[in-house]
Amino acid sequence: MVATATLSSKFQISIPKAIREQHHWMAGQEFAFIPKGTGVLVVPVPELEQLVGIAAKADTGEVRDRQDRY
Repeated sequence: MVATATLSSKFQISIPKAIREQHHWMAGQEFAFIPKGTGVLVVPVPELEQLVGIAAKADTGEVRDRQDRY
């Protein structure tokens, strides 16, 4: 889906309704702007509750410790 928006004179952009609904974005939600080449990646900042258990199945077997850095 291709959607466009226009930057206003107050440097604001409205996210198209179809995109907001598809991603369940709500008013007041915080977003991060990540520079990527000549563009910018806009991603929602997750709430703390959404991060609980995110690394529960992470493989820590290959984690280096400080002794092998020298």
